[in-house]
Amino acid sequence: MGSFSGAATKGSFSVKAYAGDNKTLLAFNFSNQSDAKNLAGFTISCKLPGELPFNLFNFLTFENPSAHSQVTTEPPKSTVNAPWQKYRFVDFGHAGAQGGPLIAAEYVYTATPRYFDANGSMQALDSTLSATVKVPVAPFTKGALSLGFSRGYMQSEAFSRKFGQKTAIQPAKRGLEFDTSSVAGTNAGASVTYDQIYSWMGATARTQVFNVLHQVSDDPTLRLDVFAYDLNEPDVVDILLKLAAQKRVRVILDSAALHRTEGSKIAIEDLFTTAFKAVPGAAACILRGCFGRYSHDKVFIVSKGSEAIQVLTGSTNFSVFGIYVNANHVLVFEDTAVAGYYEQVFEESWKILSTVPPPSGTINPSAKSAAAFAATSLATGSFSSTTAGPDNLTIHVSPHTTADVTTILSAIADRIDQEKTAAKGNVLFAVMQMTNSASPVYAALSALNKLTTLVSYGISDSPGGLKMYVPGSATGILVTGKPSQTLLPPPFDQVPLLPGHEIHDKFVVCGLNGSDPVVYCGSSNLASGGEAQNGDNLLEIHDGDVATAFAIEALLLVDHYNFLDHYATKKRAAAKKTAAKTTASAGKATKTAAKKTAAKKAVKKSAAKKSAGKKTGARTASLRVRPATAALRISKKAAKKAVKKTAKRTVKKSAVPATAPGEVTNGKVVKQPQSLSDAATAAEMYLYTNDTWSQRYFNLGDLHCLDRELFG
Repeated sequence: MGSFSGAATKGSFSVKAYAGDNKTLLAFNFSNQSDAKNLAGFTISCKLPGELPFNLFNFLTFENPSAHSQVTTEPPKSTVNAPWQKYRFVDFGHAGAQGGPLIAAEYVYTATPRYFDANGSMQALDSTLSATVKVPVAPFTKGALSLGFSRGYMQSEAFSRKFGQKTAIQPAKRGLEFDTSSVAGTNAGASVTYDQIYSWMGATARTQVFNVLHQVSDDPTLRLDVFAYDLNEPDVVDILLKLAAQKRVRVILDSAALHRTEGSKIAIEDLFTTAFKAVPGAAACILRGCFGRYSHDKVFIVSKGSEAIQVLTGSTNFSVFGIYVNANHVLVFEDTAVAGYYEQVFEESWKILSTVPPPSGTINPSAKSAAAFAATSLATGSFSSTTAGPDNLTIHVSPHTTADVTTILSAIADRIDQEKTAAKGNVLFAVMQMTNSASPVYAALSALNKLTTLVSYGISDSPGGLKMYVPGSATGILVTGKPSQTLLPPPFDQVPLLPGHEIHDKFVVCGLNGSDPVVYCGSSNLASGGEAQNGDNLLEIHDGDVATAFAIEALLLVDHYNFLDHYATKKRAAAKKTAAKTTASAGKATKTAAKKTAAKKAVKKSAAKKSAGKKTGARTASLRVRPATAALRISKKAAKKAVKKTAKRTVKKSAVPATAPGEVTNGKVVKQPQSLSDAATAAEMYLYTNDTWSQRYFNLGDLHCLDRELFG
């Protein structure tokens, strides 16, 4: 039941620490609201074993730092000088002071509330107000289960800062394999390799994938069975071909149209099939097929002798986009019962796809093969375990009959609906698409953001409508991971547009911190058609620790894209030129923040400071936004013009505008910034100099209040 790993109090101030996958969610609270009066924010420090403590960073400062207590030996954006103005904070694993790998250990976090005096000046830090909490920080493991998550966030300031905005994720005209140690591009004059990009973007999902592959490759007594949908990651391909030469791998590879060569469109999966079959004696160890639509599983099954001993599954395709661009998850079970179940599914799928012919004897989708699998006991039943790590695990595999699809998806929808009336009810999710299906899960998720009785944070590449945070509203948030072109004011850098999906995850968390927290995850898109026609696996995990790890990932994604979505322009503008800018993660994948403003009437100077409608993120604090910045979000046509004009300008041209860039009159931009540097002048995003940012966390009619009560 309990999902947090540590807690501490000092007076009415409290801190809770939630352990995720190589990251920690810190949540703050005051049991007495009066103790939050004049709150300037929180200073947060971290101590690693054998290291000196250090203060964590903000990405914003006060407009006039000299008017506030400052520690001159600390950087301006240290939270001792620029306090965190949000009631939760996600921190990531750190390397030591001398660099090197991330340190997996018990971290000690100390949080100190900071206060303004009567003149709006932040006072010096008072350590007697501090609360200290300890939490283990490491890649997530529990019993036989290990988790992994890709970092994603290619559309972020962090990616641009580390690798360069125009650095490619893979060669433009790649073949089956390429050298990942080769140069992908340059950043600030330094060469960037594909491997550097992949190590950072793939994060622990990449680690888990290659841990399994290297384990098999290094031990000649092990064998590997593979379900693959997209298959083009060059180092994965290389290992599989080497295992093929040793006769230690079998592969079921999707054969749907998107994975077949047509005309000039070369499918890497076809190139892999040709190379695999060219290995002496390996031709019989690869099977192409796709049931009624897709063979959509992404699974490794490791066997030793006659026994399956380990299985990797999840939403992560074994492809460049799957591991390094998409937001995805991986689960690894070192459990013979779970691995043995997946091995049964592999054997049954191989038998059906090789003996139930599709139309005309081709490898096209076959309703007959889907029906044949749906009739097996594997599809009509389920697998359950209470000893594989999580408190309770259930697995469903498809294709299913129509009746079974309805039963399985309706049960998930019912569990989502239970949160509507639960005390501190909550649903957090990242689901690739929520449209083009009559799925009861999609219907249940789509309805959440209209409600005020629970905390709901959701993200999808195809959400079928957006609902972003509005100050003073307790309704939930539903954002998209594909915000198209963005025109952002500084302090944010330009970011690249995504080459594919951002949200490829398919997970739903219900009841965090409740009596029965659960996460639904795996390869299933949770769509009615997919469950009836695809080869997929859907996991139902009742476990507070596992649910917490997934919930933290959902929070990071929603916070990041909630900000970007406010600045998204129409696709026609995006097609002209990639001129996007974003707040984003720090080098350790931290996320961003901003404020939403709704300036619909004449905007006056005093209104600018009072409220511009706040937009928050995972790693950058609350901020004040000038009306000009609000107008960038309001006027889509003006934003389109700005993108076009920016594209036409030369570097040397820098005329001084006659009126202030971004000037707003009657809610309209009368002088659109002529360049992103002009927009920077107009933006002026700073920390609050009063406790307005904090007050909404105690407003019962505001989502932030529900958020504070849930996590803090």
